[in-house]
Amino acid sequence: MTSTIDPKLQGLVAFVRQLYGSDGFIPLHAPHFAGNEKKYLLDCIDSTFVSSVGAYVDRFEAMMRELTGARYAIATVNGTAALHMALILAGVADGDEVITQPLTFVATCNAISYQRALPVFIDVDRATLGLSTAALSEFLSEHAERRDDGCYNRSSGRRIRACVPMHTFGLPCEADALLRVCDEWGIVLIEDAAESLGSYIGDRHTGTIGHLGAFSFNGNKTVTCGGGGCIVTNDEGLGRLAKHLTTTAKQPHPWAFSHDTVGYNYRMPNLNAALACAQLEQLDDIIASKRDTAARYADFCVGHDVAFVGEPAGTRSNYWLNAVLLQDEAERDAFLAYSNGAGVMTRPVWQLMPTLPAFSQAQCGPLSHAEWLAARLVNLPSSVRP
Repeated sequence: MTSTIDPKLQGLVAFVRQLYGSDGFIPLHAPHFAGNEKKYLLDCIDSTFVSSVGAYVDRFEAMMRELTGARYAIATVNGTAALHMALILAGVADGDEVITQPLTFVATCNAISYQRALPVFIDVDRATLGLSTAALSEFLSEHAERRDDGCYNRSSGRRIRACVPMHTFGLPCEADALLRVCDEWGIVLIEDAAESLGSYIGDRHTGTIGHLGAFSFNGNKTVTCGGGGCIVTNDEGLGRLAKHLTTTAKQPHPWAFSHDTVGYNYRMPNLNAALACAQLEQLDDIIASKRDTAARYADFCVGHDVAFVGEPAGTRSNYWLNAVLLQDEAERDAFLAYSNGAGVMTRPVWQLMPTLPAFSQAQCGPLSHAEWLAARLVNLPSSVRP
C-alpha cells in the first residue's frame, strides 16, 4: 500500500500519530469532557427537571447570548431543527426557492425540503469553502428580478425567499458581503453556523451577521451535548416567535393547554442543556487547543508541500475540522485508503448536493469551485489533544 502513496502523505499520517501521541485508532473528532459535565448532569437528575423545562435550558440560552453577542438565543433539540425553524421564521413556504451551496452537509438541504421549498445551488469560494458572493451576485443578475413583494427567479417564476450559506468546517464565509447582496434583492440571509461555534468575522461571531443563525451541538462538534441546536437573532419579533413556535406554540397559563397555532416540539431537554453548559464553560480552552493543532498541521504542510486550508483573512476560525487539498481525486482516494487502513480516520468532503437523488433536479449555477474542492479535500483528525 505504501508504494502507491507519495512519501509526504505517508509522513502526514505519521505526523498525525505523533501529534496525538497514539499508536491506536485516531478518530476524526471525538468529544472532549473535562469539566463539570457529570456534576451538572447529576444535578439535573436530582432536580427531576430532565425534559424540556429547567434551569439549564435557561442558562444555556443566556450563555449563548453572551458568547455570540446575539440579543436572542433559542435552544433546540438539534441543529437541523434550528435550521428548519430559521427557515420558517424567514417565511419560507411551499414552492419557494432557497439559495444555498452545493458543498454542505445534507441537513442544510433537508431542512429546506421540510418546508416544501426548492434549493438553488450556487458555487462556493475556494478560500472560504462557503457561498461565493461573486457567484451569488452573478446568478441574481442573470436570473432574478426584484418585485414589490420580494425577489423572483425569472427562470422558474418562483419566489427566492432565503439564502443559506454555510461556515464550512468552522471557516467563516463572506457573510458581510452576502448580507449586502441579499438585502439589495430582498432575500433573508440565514447563516448555517452548525460547525462554527467560536468562529469570528472581525469581532462578530458567526451566525449573528445575517438575519438568523443556526448552530449544532451534535456529538462530533466543537462543543457537544449529544444532540442539540440553537437559533440566534437580533430581531425581537423573530426571537420571541422562535421561542413560541419551538415550544409547541403553547400560551402561558398555570394549567390550561392552549396553543394558538401549529407549533413544533423542538425543545432542548434540560439534560442536554446541562451537558452543553459544562461544555461552553470550557470553550476558550477547547478553541485554543484546536487552533494550536491547526497551526501544527499548517507548519507541517508548509514544510512538505501539502496545501493546508487556513482561515480566511480577517476571520478567526474554530478549526472544527482541519483540511488539506491534494493534487487530484486519485491522490485523494489513495490517501483516504492508506490513512484509514493505518487506523487514522480521514474523510473526504460531502458528496455535492446536486449529485444526490433528492436534489438532482435543482437549478444550479456553474459549480466549478465546488467540484474542484470535492475532488481534492480531505479532513484530518481534529479532536482536542490530550
